[in-house]
Amino acid sequence: MRTQVGIVGAGPAGLMLSHLLHQHGVESVVLDIRTREEIEGTIRAGVLEQSTVDLMVETGVGERVKQVGMVHHGIELRFGGRGHRIDFADLTGGRGVTIYPQHEVLKDLIAQRLADGGDIRFGVSDVQVEDVTSDRPRVRFTQDGVAQQLECDLVAGCDGSRTTTRALVPAPNPRQDHFRQYPFAWFGILAEAPRSSDELVYAHHPNGFALVSTRSETVQRLYLQVDPQDSVEDWSDDRIWSELRTRVAGVDIKDGPIFDKSVLHFRSFVCEPMQYGRLFLAGDAAHTVPPTGAKGMNLAIADVHVLSRAMARFFATGDRSGLDAYTETALPRVWRAQHFSWWMTSMLHRIPGASGFDLHRQLAELDTVTRSRAGRTLLAENYVGTPFD
Repeated sequence: MRTQVGIVGAGPAGLMLSHLLHQHGVESVVLDIRTREEIEGTIRAGVLEQSTVDLMVETGVGERVKQVGMVHHGIELRFGGRGHRIDFADLTGGRGVTIYPQHEVLKDLIAQRLADGGDIRFGVSDVQVEDVTSDRPRVRFTQDGVAQQLECDLVAGCDGSRTTTRALVPAPNPRQDHFRQYPFAWFGILAEAPRSSDELVYAHHPNGFALVSTRSETVQRLYLQVDPQDSVEDWSDDRIWSELRTRVAGVDIKDGPIFDKSVLHFRSFVCEPMQYGRLFLAGDAAHTVPPTGAKGMNLAIADVHVLSRAMARFFATGDRSGLDAYTETALPRVWRAQHFSWWMTSMLHRIPGASGFDLHRQLAELDTVTRSRAGRTLLAENYVGTPFD
């Protein structure tokens, strides 16, 4: 088999890259060890920045997000028993975010790629990328019990946080891994219940952080900060609802049957460089962020927006400058998102072992941010995201 770009991973980065390359007339093959049903059925968070939605609409995969996505023009920060609205529209010149789950984005991208004749290989195994420093890298894999070899000009490692492609970038030279582990986790639920709030609520409380989100008019997504050692069995439904009402006092929490529970561990991570030879990393394969800032999928889309243009230029003219500058171009946005996600996390979560001083310092920081228009603007601009270059 032969293609121009071999893409390992059919998540947001891999599928969007394949879609954008097709727009430029560049061929690709996407490989994933998961089945299509697994990819489309895995429920993930879905807060889309304005630029992500704009790109989807501009490239023909935004019809459903326009129809059923919920546009939010603000969030609420709650602390000290009071709510403080961050008005995105006022502070950012009318920009906002759209609530649209990640698995729905993937459904849209898969459907469009298949409609366009794209080659996506689901449920493959034994994926191995080889010879990335040569002019002809290749990807070996097994499909339906038959060994296959895909020869490429370029390879994109878009295989998520459990990536195998990242290991092809030699460490510690040139690869440097930067990470921060957090001493807490999120306990997330999906519940059949109407929305408790028209906008997302981020709550700081002495017991720990809580987030009131939504998935649709009839399904709520809610989170509680918990000990990373906690399991689903540690939290009964009654305990969950009671703790949510304690931490988000002042908001009328609507309860209902809980049909999904999970414990989410998270960390901040960046791999530098995001490329080696003819291998280019994108999305969670290159970096992960704590979910507090709602940046993960948006960063993946931003990465491949840069990468697709560089690849298209290479195939059209032979110009490698965009490819050579990929890391340099993508990393500033990655580090801004890392800072924002760390800032939101450290400002809103109760740090284990924190003193009274630490708690009051957090409250003072939240007060400073919400009291000042400059502070609210800084948060709003980072939350809705900056336009793609």
